[in-house]
Amino acid sequence: MNDTIAAISTALGIGAISIIRVSGEDSIEIVNSIFKGKDLKKVDSHTINYGHIINENGEIIDEVLVSIMRAPKTFTTEDIVEINTHGGIAPTNKVLELLLENGCRLAEPGEFTKRAFLNGRIDLLEAEAVMDMIDSKTDVQRRMAVNQINGKTSNLINELRNDMIQIISNINVNIDYPEYDDVEMITNDIMIPKINNLKQRIEKILKESENGKIIKEGIATSIIGRPNVGKSSLLNALIEEDKAIVTDIAGTTRDIVEGQIKINGILLNIIDTAGIRDTEDKVEALGVEKSLKIMEQSDLVLFVLNNNEELTTDVEDLLKQIKDKNYLVLINKIDLEKKLDISDLKIEKDRIIKLSIINNSGIDELKEKIIQLFNIERLETKDPTYLSNTRSISILKKCLKHVEEVEEGLKNNLPIDMIELDIKNIWEELGTINGTSYDEELLDEMFKRFCLGK
Repeated sequence: MNDTIAAISTALGIGAISIIRVSGEDSIEIVNSIFKGKDLKKVDSHTINYGHIINENGEIIDEVLVSIMRAPKTFTTEDIVEINTHGGIAPTNKVLELLLENGCRLAEPGEFTKRAFLNGRIDLLEAEAVMDMIDSKTDVQRRMAVNQINGKTSNLINELRNDMIQIISNINVNIDYPEYDDVEMITNDIMIPKINNLKQRIEKILKESENGKIIKEGIATSIIGRPNVGKSSLLNALIEEDKAIVTDIAGTTRDIVEGQIKINGILLNIIDTAGIRDTEDKVEALGVEKSLKIMEQSDLVLFVLNNNEELTTDVEDLLKQIKDKNYLVLINKIDLEKKLDISDLKIEKDRIIKLSIINNSGIDELKEKIIQLFNIERLETKDPTYLSNTRSISILKKCLKHVEEVEEGLKNNLPIDMIELDIKNIWEELGTINGTSYDEELLDEMFKRFCLGK
């Protein structure tokens, strides 16, 4: 990290301004070499300076404002310079080209944030939250990212690790200095409630992190049912646009059609699937197979039935497949003659919603039921402090498994020095969540997902 990096930090295109960011020990000197105005090496830190960027022949490339930020009070803790140019593609690229010709290296995706992490400015959870903030589409996503950037989520992990280090230290003192009478003697009976408390706290974080996943990624929602029950009409009604083709010909939808809506700040990623039925049409059969796969992967299944159609045997089979998922049974076309009888099916009454999509009846009730099912009202009003990415959640699940093994070992009277080694391993594993310890390869892979200039 001894070199100086540069990249365009704003989206490339036509706009009012573009920002080129430079970071590294030579950043001020390099920018100064192509800047006509004040001597940037002599200006105060955190000042904005007016002037022009010029090439080697003294030709003016653009009129600019240059922000000087000296180490260590910067995002990367290195000297940072930000050049505000006019927002055209040509001037922005030309300024970047001059920087690269005069000693800068083009930054890799996420390299500014990576330097902030490696220099101790932020931890790994805070680094991941930077990208979550950029990607946020709802206000709840934004607030969750803010809490993670501000270190609230990291505190959950730090508190667990701090309590574990107390246990480890106490065991070590018992082993190394048994003559100390004023130190609590750690026995298996004393350890069991401590480990149980640790387990309960990890379980609580994991349970609440399910909410974080919903906030960050939205609710994967599939609309399933037989052909011609109104699945495509439901998608169109929910997203309030004619995205899916609607006809009275069975098998019209052969591939998935997707849409997105927000309910109380939470995204619903809705997929209208091909009608599920036995068919000899090869293309339609592939659509049915894909529908069943999507149904299996969904967080929420909207199972649509036709009020004007007699019950078919495959409905019960589909209900068995979704019984362990969050699902709602939607009886559509209640404006038509009733031919459907579901009295023999084992469906809880509060999962059934009656609709007439053509008359726009029941859509608001459906949205309200989804809010209740996923407790969205609480997510919207609560200050969201959760783990929200797959990497950290999977590590915490692994730690929970190891804690359960330690608890079992204590019940089986394993020697305390063996238990201490297991606890230390869990403590180190927890450290990989916020980057107290990390793997270089994992780090490189993670920051590759960031945009250039961040």
